[in-house]
Amino acid sequence: MRILFIADIMGKPGRWALSQLLRPIKVKHQIDFVVANVENAAGGYGLTKPISQKIMSYGVDVQTSGNHIWDRNEIFPFLDFAANRVIRPANCPSGSPGYGSYLHSLADGRKVGVINAEGRVFGRNIDCPFRTIDGELRMMKDSTKIIVVDFHAETTSEKGAMAHYVDGRVSLLVGTHTHIQTADEHIMPNGTAFITDAGMTGPHSGVIGMNADGVLGRFLTALPHRFTVSSDDVKIQGVIAEVDDETGKAISIERLSLDFDGRVPEGYEIVRDDENEDEDADEEEDTDGSDT
Repeated sequence: MRILFIADIMGKPGRWALSQLLRPIKVKHQIDFVVANVENAAGGYGLTKPISQKIMSYGVDVQTSGNHIWDRNEIFPFLDFAANRVIRPANCPSGSPGYGSYLHSLADGRKVGVINAEGRVFGRNIDCPFRTIDGELRMMKDSTKIIVVDFHAETTSEKGAMAHYVDGRVSLLVGTHTHIQTADEHIMPNGTAFITDAGMTGPHSGVIGMNADGVLGRFLTALPHRFTVSSDDVKIQGVIAEVDDETGKAISIERLSLDFDGRVPEGYEIVRDDENEDEDADEEEDTDGSDT
């Protein structure tokens, strides 16, 4: 099985790139299954139901998230329906809306488990991600050997520790959250493909997706400043992993990073979809930013 993980989708620019490039990527790389992190998809802060549904229409199979999934409480009821295929960190406190994992069935009958967890170092005081993943794996062990984990965490050390903890028990462990793609993709000794951070799908001209002015103002004055999504130097980033269907072990992992200037990159085939083509092009952004 060939799995594509799309790194954190940042606002309208990220959605626009995904709407135009996902299908060409799937064709060129013969992708069977797509996971995307969507916690910043709505104006850089959270997710809305219409945006989630649009992202699914582009060809994403399961959506993961992180701490920003809670930025918009309108999404809470949507998370409670597993069929929507949007998950939040499994180690959120008991009673939190939604689910922390999802078992997806492909058209050919193959099944893939997806688990979402959030780190605690420099983060929130939530449940232990390591022990929580143990529980999620116990529930999935009889259903599939192909398992993808999105570990949404701040530090390289916590992500690296998780890679050793789940090595041989999951097929692909992808770090998210920092929006900076790392160059350490590799296969662990017991067969788990790992990258510390998959990067960001969106504008790279500012500071991790936001316009630099607001971020600089916050650093220079220590006062709240409005953060708004940047718009230039748009890229689609992530990783592609090939996994053995029988063993669930990774065969290969490679980084993906494509520039997007409104055109399909050289070497990729234009794939038309009359229903969805250009649907994000004229869409108004759903927020004007956040004071942080």
